[in-house]
Amino acid sequence: MASIVSCFSKFCLTLFLLVLFHGSTNAKLSTNFYSKSCPNLLPTVKFIVHSAIMKEARMGASLLRLFFHDCFVNVILLLLLLITSLGCDGSVLLDDTSSFIGEKNAAPNRNSARGFNVVDDIKSAVKIVCPGVVSCADILALSARDSVTILGGPYWDVKLGRRDARTASQAAANNNIPSPSSNLNQLISRFSAHGLSPRDLVALSGGHTIGQARCTTFRARIYNESNIDSSFARTRQRNCPRATGSGDNNLAPLDIHTPTYFDNSYFKNLIDRRGLFHSDQQLFTGGGPTNSIVQGYSNNPRSFRSDFAAAMIKMGDISPLTGTKGEIRKNCRRVN
Repeated sequence: MASIVSCFSKFCLTLFLLVLFHGSTNAKLSTNFYSKSCPNLLPTVKFIVHSAIMKEARMGASLLRLFFHDCFVNVILLLLLLITSLGCDGSVLLDDTSSFIGEKNAAPNRNSARGFNVVDDIKSAVKIVCPGVVSCADILALSARDSVTILGGPYWDVKLGRRDARTASQAAANNNIPSPSSNLNQLISRFSAHGLSPRDLVALSGGHTIGQARCTTFRARIYNESNIDSSFARTRQRNCPRATGSGDNNLAPLDIHTPTYFDNSYFKNLIDRRGLFHSDQQLFTGGGPTNSIVQGYSNNPRSFRSDFAAAMIKMGDISPLTGTKGEIRKNCRRVN
């Protein structure tokens, strides 16, 4: 019995040291990671993103959402004492293979995640200026920043040096990405599990100041909830029938006022009970702990912009693969 306990203790110590070592790899991310190996990276990415947004303004929100959904899928696989963390690692870009079912058809992404073709275009352009150097995970991080900036939002220096995952998990995407039907406690808990505070939660939710959503994601709110402005509900009902299966993919703007401009209107909408998702409106409820943050951002757009940029940097630090972990994919849709 004593030998079993001793063995288990050694196992726990080894596991702890591996986790500790893995966590330290975040320090390898830096804003000048490609300054010598790919000096033309930033203008190359921005040019493709700008072109895509000029063709379709909604694409900016789609690229931002891809980065969020990539970072929030976090799995630790333990096999022969080797730990692999999947966070901001480009796993959302992988197509299904014979060895794994990826994230593209997980419930939060099915029929809604988009922008993969733009990422392909960026990868192709980057391969010309510096082949085999830049990861798909870093392309996602840069395209999210550029999308926000191009649509009028804040600029931040993106920390780079991520490498790409060699696998993906549909189950992890289903379990980790917050649902539009989440309540406030669920949201706070889910963000906290990734090291993000309630303020980070509210700031990042402000990304819903751009983009559109499908009827199926907000139908229950506009027909069944009382904490909603009645005229807003009627407006949304015109293009989202009550019956499931009817108009499920009809779109509505997440921000009814400025859906293609990154500003603080989202928070003003919440105060007016015009949040499109149940999860949106949960941030501003009677006596809720995030009410004051929403109120602050609605009155101070500079504070929102600053906190959003800081939260994006913080989110980008979630369990990246660095050093010799993972790979630099030649094609963002499949492993090498």
